[in-house]
Amino acid sequence: MKLPLILASTSVYRKKLLERLHYPFTCEKPLVEESSYKLSQFKPIDVARALAREKALEVSKRFPGHLIIGGDQVVALENQILSKPGSIEFGISQLLKLQNQTHELHCAVHLLGPGIDTGFVETVKLKMRPLNFNQAKEYIELDEPLDCAGSYKLESRGIKLFESIEGGDHDAIVGLPLMRLQNELLNLGFELFDKIR
Repeated sequence: MKLPLILASTSVYRKKLLERLHYPFTCEKPLVEESSYKLSQFKPIDVARALAREKALEVSKRFPGHLIIGGDQVVALENQILSKPGSIEFGISQLLKLQNQTHELHCAVHLLGPGIDTGFVETVKLKMRPLNFNQAKEYIELDEPLDCAGSYKLESRGIKLFESIEGGDHDAIVGLPLMRLQNELLNLGFELFDKIR
């Protein structure tokens, strides 16, 4: 029997992505303190993996008998984790740090439920084009990516900032690698196309 699905996130980006798979689900905010992980000495990929599992675990304690999807995304430049900017000034400084560089985005997913404890990470490498201060400022003001790690929205005007993207599922950049997640859900007994709309 297929378990009811919960996305352990209140991210509008992850919610919109998961809606594309057309499975019924609800969203729950995971009560997890992320900053201690992101300030740790762990590699960025391990931080993403640990946070995805921790979020799924926290929500699963409140909703036993459900399949929980935990997710986390870490943007890293030379093993330094880049946060959500929160302000225009910090967003500009992050873009100027990333300009003309290749950085990594690690998107981790963890599935947790009765008899289920599995996860994966999709890593995408992004090469940002050279930018000057005025271009970075104009982009931040237009796209307002203040709640996005790395200070860009690839699904919007942010695509113009990049010269190349390598590897992984491009949906991972937005917050949830849908192709790999669909594979995992199929392995857990979900139908490819649900009859219930």
